[in-house]
Amino acid sequence: MRGGLVAATVLVAAAAVACGEGSRPAVVVEGTPPATPYRGSLDIPTKEVDESTPQAMRTASGAAGRALECDGKIYWGGGPDGWSRDDGGDSPEDGLRLFFHMFDPEVPRGGYRVERRETDRVLYSYDVGGRTKVAVVVARDQKGRPGWGPETYATCDPSELPASVTSGPGWPEIWTDAHGRRVPVATISSSSGPEHCGWQSAVFLTLGDRTYVRDPHGVLAADSLLDGRYDGDVTMPADAHDTGYRFHDRRLWLTDDGDTAYVRTSHGVEAWPKERRDVACD
Repeated sequence: MRGGLVAATVLVAAAAVACGEGSRPAVVVEGTPPATPYRGSLDIPTKEVDESTPQAMRTASGAAGRALECDGKIYWGGGPDGWSRDDGGDSPEDGLRLFFHMFDPEVPRGGYRVERRETDRVLYSYDVGGRTKVAVVVARDQKGRPGWGPETYATCDPSELPASVTSGPGWPEIWTDAHGRRVPVATISSSSGPEHCGWQSAVFLTLGDRTYVRDPHGVLAADSLLDGRYDGDVTMPADAHDTGYRFHDRRLWLTDDGDTAYVRTSHGVEAWPKERRDVACD
């Protein structure tokens, strides 16, 4: 296990006090060097893949994927997609900022530290409890791409990041189990529908390979995109069982057939129908 961000956390907290509550930490912070940092090569050959399996993303993410210390599986990773001739930055930190700009990833935008530095590559990591949850390798002066830019990148599941980070806009809603532990979004997650489709009043609950929809205004039902209709006031079926999954006051119950998600709230029980396959909007 590699060391953490004890000193960095103090610095970030101090910065938040100085700049006002809720201020974002600096992109790069000074942290205590880890006792056992990632020691592998930063220049690991990558291979472009068409899959999104953890094994495929590890292959595509090179050194960044290998620098992660996930509790579960790798969630996202890739590279090198390349930056244009005019994009490269003057410093490694500019290369990290370019990563955010190019990919708009679901990762924290501040609080990274330098884990490894070489002549033409730098490994940045975002740590939680002394373990790397986001890793970005930036490189300098690649073929046809002068300056610094992102070469490889990888992240653990968002559930392994602090709740203070993932509670903002753009993040999936992270559920907990019956013991209050955050559950990987690869297992269960929910999010509001896309605004550009007019579906923002709906909530999409993804559970494995199934998706259920809370659609109180019928924005999807009107287009026959659901197997059934949402009902905000139903009686819990006798054969339904509590899955243990929670999000705020919502508790997920299912019957054995899994055709409908029954969500118990402080106001009663709702029936969320299952989404039909390949539902999408332009």
